Amino acid sequence: MALKVLKSGLLTTIQDLGRPGYFHLGIPMGGAMDRMALRSANLLVGNEEDAAALEAVFVGPELEFTADATIAVTGGEIPVRIDGEEKPCWTALAVKAGQKLSFGFLTSGARIYIAVSGGIVTQPYLGSRSTYAIGALGGVDGRAVAAGDELPVGTPKNTVQAGTSVPESLRRKTGTPTELRVLPGLYWHRITEAAQKGFFEDEWMVAPEADRMGYRFKGGRPLEFVEREQPFGAGSDPSNIVDSCYPYGSIQVPGGTEPIVLHRDAVSGGGYFMIGTVISADMDLIGQLQPHMPVKFVPVDMEAALAARADRKAAMGRIRTELAGG
Repeated sequence: MALKVLKSGLLTTIQDLGRPGYFHLGIPMGGAMDRMALRSANLLVGNEEDAAALEAVFVGPELEFTADATIAVTGGEIPVRIDGEEKPCWTALAVKAGQKLSFGFLTSGARIYIAVSGGIVTQPYLGSRSTYAIGALGGVDGRAVAAGDELPVGTPKNTVQAGTSVPESLRRKTGTPTELRVLPGLYWHRITEAAQKGFFEDEWMVAPEADRMGYRFKGGRPLEFVEREQPFGAGSDPSNIVDSCYPYGSIQVPGGTEPIVLHRDAVSGGGYFMIGTVISADMDLIGQLQPHMPVKFVPVDMEAALAARADRKAAMGRIRTELAGG
C-alpha cells in the first residue's frame, strides 16, 4: 500500500520518535514535536508507538489511499474529511481504497499527526525515519513531503475497532496563557535579581519565528546582566559565553531581549548563555503553540520537574489502558 500525496499542506514531514544517541555529533534527536500526540495516533491505528507518521503544521495535506486502512489524526484540533465527509480527531477511522483524506482550517494547536495502520516505511537513517531537513536525513530523500510523492505503508499488525477514541479528558491542550515550567540553569546567576524576577512575572508572546529548531518569545522586559569581564573565547555581548552544550528545552536569550526555547531539531551547542530549561513534561505543549499566543514561564525545582515527568508518563499509561480494548 502507498499514500498518494495530492497536496502537501504546509511543511508536512515524516516523523517518528527520533534518533537519540547522536547529539554529541551535532545531530539532534528530532522526531515529533508533540510526542504524546504521535504515540496516541499510532495506538489508535494499532501501530507501535514509535512508528513513523505525518506531522503537518497549520495546514493539513490531501492524501489518497491505495488500499483499505485505519487512520487517526491527533494533536491540534482540525476538521478531518474523508471524501468530504467530516470525521472526528483523536479517533480510529476506517478508510477504503480510493478514498481521499483532506482537512479544514485548524481550530486549536499548531501541529497535527496523521497515523496509518502499518506505519510509513520509508528508508530509515541512523535508526529513524524522522525528517531532519537541515541535515537531509530521513523523510523523503531528506525533505518534507511534496505533491506527487507516494509514501510506502507497512502491513498492519494489529486491528483497532473504528470509532475507538482518546477521551477528551486525556487530550492535553494549550492554555491562555500557556504555562511553561522552567528549571533555572547554570547561567541563572548571570542576570540580576530584578531580571530573574521579571522574567517569570512578565507575560511573553510566541513570535512568528517558531519552528522545529526553536520558538522565539517576545514582549517581556529585556534582561539585565550582572557586570563582568567577558572571558577569553566569549563574544563581547553580555549574553555571550564560551561555547557550551545545549540541552533540549534550553532557553537562550541573545542580547538579553527575546528568549528562544530550543526544540527537536536544534543545534547541540553554541555561544549563548541559557537562562534555564523548559522541563520535558512541557515540551509537547510548545509544539502546539501558535504565533502571538501568550505564555508565562513558571519556575520549578528538580523535584517538581521529576514529578511532572512522572505525571506525563502516567497520563500516557492511561491512554494505553483506555485504548487497550479498542
